[in-house]
Amino acid sequence: MRLGLRDLVDARLATHAEQARADAAARPVRGPGNPAELRAARAAATPRWTDPSAVEQVVDAAGRRVAVRVLTPAGPPRGVHLDIHGGGFYLGSAAQGDARNRRLVDALGVAVVSVEYRLAPEDPWPAAPDDCETAARWLLEHAQARFGTTRLSIGGFSAGATLATTTLLRLRDRGGVDAFTGAVLQFGTYDLSGRTPAGRLIADEFFLRAYAGHAPDRTVPDISPVYGDLRGLPPLLLVVGGADVLLEDNMAMAVRVSAAGGDVDLRIYPDAPHAFTARPTAMADAALTDVEHWLADRVAGR
Repeated sequence: MRLGLRDLVDARLATHAEQARADAAARPVRGPGNPAELRAARAAATPRWTDPSAVEQVVDAAGRRVAVRVLTPAGPPRGVHLDIHGGGFYLGSAAQGDARNRRLVDALGVAVVSVEYRLAPEDPWPAAPDDCETAARWLLEHAQARFGTTRLSIGGFSAGATLATTTLLRLRDRGGVDAFTGAVLQFGTYDLSGRTPAGRLIADEFFLRAYAGHAPDRTVPDISPVYGDLRGLPPLLLVVGGADVLLEDNMAMAVRVSAAGGDVDLRIYPDAPHAFTARPTAMADAALTDVEHWLADRVAGR
C-alpha cells in the first residue's frame, strides 16, 4: 500500500497549480486576529452576488428556531442539500454562498437550504451546532411537504464543514442520520483543541477563542469531531488544498473515518490555499465540478 501525498493528488490538476499559487499570493487568507478586527471585517463584508430568487424563512424543530435561505430549481427538486457557510464561526452569512449554491441548484436540479446560524463570540459553542441541527431536523420532518423529496445531503465550507460533521454526529446519536445520503466537507477544521499535530498549527488563532475558548474541554466531538466515534456516517467527500494549513487535519479526519469503516473520498488539490473553491481559478472550477459529480448519484438520483 502506498500512501504518499502525491498518490492522493490527481495528476491532471497540475496544469492549474501555477494559477492557484499566483492567486493565493495575490490574495492571502488571513482572518481577524482580535475583536476590533472582527468588527471591521463584519462591517466590510458584503456578498459579491446574491440570488434575487432566494427565499428567507424561519423554521423550527425540536423546540428551536433558526433562519434559513432557500434556493430552488426551475422544476421539482431531485433532492435537498443542506449548506453550512464558512467564516471561522464568527463571520459570514447564508447569502455569501448564493453563487456556489445556485451553481449546484442548476447543475443537479436540487434545492439548497443554507443555515443562518448564530456567530461567535456573541453566541459561542454550542449555539452554531444547535442551529445547524435544528435546520437538519426541520428537513427531516418537512422536506417531503416543502420540496416533494426526502433525498437529503449536507455540506459545509471551512467552519461550515466542521458544523456539518457535528450535525451528522448529533443525528447519528439522536436519530436521523440515515436520511442523509452524502456529505461534502470542504477544508474543515476538525481539531479545535490544539492537542494534535494538525491542531497545533492553528492553536493561536483568534477564532478558536471566540468560538470555544470558554469550553473546559475542546476535545469533545461536538467541538472537535476528529476525537469522536466516527462510525455510522454517510459517505463523505473531503475537499482540501495542498497549500492549506488544514491539510493535515483533513488527512487525519479521512484516516479516522476510514478506520471506523466509513466511506470517505479525500480529494487534495495541488498548491491550492484555504477556501480556494471560492476563488476565480481553474482549480476551483475543477473542484466544484468534482463536487457536483460526486453528489449527482447520491442526492439527485442520477
